[in-house]
Amino acid sequence: MLETGHSTNIAPLTLAGVLSMGRMLISLPGCGAQMFFSILLGESDCVFLAVMAYGRYVEVCHPLRYNLIVSWQLCGQMTLGSLGLGFLLVLPLTILICHLSVCGHNEIYHFFCDTPAVMRLACADTHRHEAALCAISVAAVAIPLLLICLSYGCIVDTIVRMDSAQGRRRAFSTSSSPLMVVLLQYVCCTLIYLCPSSSYSPEEGQAVSVVYNFFSPVLNPLVYSIRNQEVTNAVRRLWQERT
Repeated sequence: MLETGHSTNIAPLTLAGVLSMGRMLISLPGCGAQMFFSILLGESDCVFLAVMAYGRYVEVCHPLRYNLIVSWQLCGQMTLGSLGLGFLLVLPLTILICHLSVCGHNEIYHFFCDTPAVMRLACADTHRHEAALCAISVAAVAIPLLLICLSYGCIVDTIVRMDSAQGRRRAFSTSSSPLMVVLLQYVCCTLIYLCPSSSYSPEEGQAVSVVYNFFSPVLNPLVYSIRNQEVTNAVRRLWQERT
């Protein structure tokens, strides 16, 4: 749902901009709304990856207690908590940026209303806005990444101490796939939101945003589905029935 919402927020206006040869106009409320939902869904995704890493930690390190610890109630609370935390972090930043004074040209050098690209239009001092963006990025990117590293550190330690070679291979197999998504997500977010504004490059920002906004939503379902044995068996049965 997060990936679908993120793509729906970005892709239609991006296609409209490409078809209009970059001459598409967007209102200030429309730009603010797109920026709000983009950051909300992106930051919720980062927090949610930390939640999933915790679930993976319980599955590998405490398999017999998994159903007891990771209950439906806890899953619902952590999911709502991820969205709620994203909302509380993003709303003040969006309001702050939308009140920036824009003078001269008002052309965003990007294919959507990304926060660093919008702040470059301001003719006023943006140090306060940059500090707010940095603080929110640390809360939504750096802290969840630390929790993910701790979870996977415990997972690797548990796997290494397993006696069964087959058990080690199976645990590594199921735990390695989500790491691809984590690396893609956090590398892109770090390059865009945690780098100093003085080193921000519009061209690099666009290239990283293409990977983050279009390749990641396509990759995630493949990663989580292909490594799922039930999905793989269902696809294999369907293929055999048709052939």
